[in-house]
Amino acid sequence: MKKYLLTFVLFFETIILIAQSKPAYVLYNAKGKKVTYKKMIKQLIEKDVVLFGEFHNNPISHWLELSVAKDLAGKKAITFGAEMFEADNQQALNDYLAGKITAKGLDSAVRLWSNYKTDYAPLVNFAKEKNAPFIATNIPRRYAALVSKKGFEALDTIPALAKTWMAPLPMDYDSTLPGYVNMMKMMSGHGSSNMPKAQATKDATMAHFILQNLRPDTLFLHFNGAYHSENYDGINWYLKRKRPELKIGTITTISQKSLKTLLAENKGKADFIICVDEDMTSTY
Repeated sequence: MKKYLLTFVLFFETIILIAQSKPAYVLYNAKGKKVTYKKMIKQLIEKDVVLFGEFHNNPISHWLELSVAKDLAGKKAITFGAEMFEADNQQALNDYLAGKITAKGLDSAVRLWSNYKTDYAPLVNFAKEKNAPFIATNIPRRYAALVSKKGFEALDTIPALAKTWMAPLPMDYDSTLPGYVNMMKMMSGHGSSNMPKAQATKDATMAHFILQNLRPDTLFLHFNGAYHSENYDGINWYLKRKRPELKIGTITTISQKSLKTLLAENKGKADFIICVDEDMTSTY
C-alpha cells in the first residue's frame, strides 16, 4: 500500500513540475519585467479606465478577462463595456441586465458574436449579477463598413438617429498614428486608405461611449481586440485627446514561441502584457 501511495505522490509531483515548467501564459510589464497578477490588480484598481486588449479567439484572454472583472469588482464599483456590442443594441442589452428579457431574447434582439456564449456571456452575466452597467460601445458595423467603402464623408448622409450611435461628427482622425500606418502596411498596398478610417470610427466611438458613461469613484473596464488599444494607440488616443487627465490602464495579449523573456518587439505595447504560448488552442 505504501509503495502505491509513494508512486501516486511522485506522479502527482511530476505533473505539477511539468505544469510549472510549461505555463500557459506569463505576465509582463511594459518594460518586459515579469510581474504577478496580484500586482497588476493592485495597480489597475487605481485607474479611471482599463482597456483590456484580447485575442478574440484566445481562451487565456477570455479566462483572464473574467478573472480581472471579478477581482476589480471585489474592490471597486465597475462599469463594463465592450467592442463586441454595437451601440444601437444598448436597449436590448439593458433589458437583459434588468431581467426583462431572457438569454434567448437577447440572442434574438442583439447581433451577438459567434463566440458570445462561451467567451462573452460570462462577462455579461457577471455584470448582471453585480447589478453593474454594461455599455455597448462599438459603432454599428454597417456604418464602419460604409466608411470602409466611401470614407468619412458617407456618414454625413445617414439618418440623425444613426449618428447617435457613434462618436460625434466630424470624427478626429490622424492617419500617422502607428496603428493605422501598420494597418496599411499589412495590406501591402492592396487595401483602400479608407480601411484605417473605418478602424478609427470604431476607436473613436468606443472612446466616446466610455467617456459618456464614466461615473465618480467607478472604474470603467472595457474589453476590446488588442489592436484597438495596444501601443497606447486607438481607443487610448481618443480618450486622452478628450480627457488628458484620465488615468488609463492597458492590458494587451501577445503570443510567442517561448515565454521565458518578452521579445523587444512586444515591449511597450501596454502597461501589462499577457504573453501566451503560440501553441495555445483557439476557441474558434
